[in-house]
Amino acid sequence: MTNLISRAVAHIGSVLKDLHFKRFLAIAIVGFVVLTTNVDGNHASKAVTKSLDRVVHQDNSERPKTTGEWNQEARETKGDPGERIKRIGKESAEAVKDFGSVYPSTAKRSARELKENTK
Repeated sequence: MTNLISRAVAHIGSVLKDLHFKRFLAIAIVGFVVLTTNVDGNHASKAVTKSLDRVVHQDNSERPKTTGEWNQEARETKGDPGERIKRIGKESAEAVKDFGSVYPSTAKRSARELKENTK
């Protein structure tokens, strides 16, 4: 009985050692491939940025959409809190108007799909 238990423990130990080696080998191969592959990340990043910028600015509103635009506007109105409040009010009204134009169609589509899914 003792011999059976010791053989089982030895077998489990050898399997675990084999798994650790396989994991290390897989990680080493992936690391080698990643480090030696020449990918122009800067070009891909610029393409993604342009694509996102096009999507974000597809409507004709004048309000800022990106963090950079918000920061630029904050720098422009740094010393004039009255102007800043005026711009925020105007941009908030524009945002509510944009949301108001989108909400009814979204609600109608959602209600229609809900009705179709409950049949």
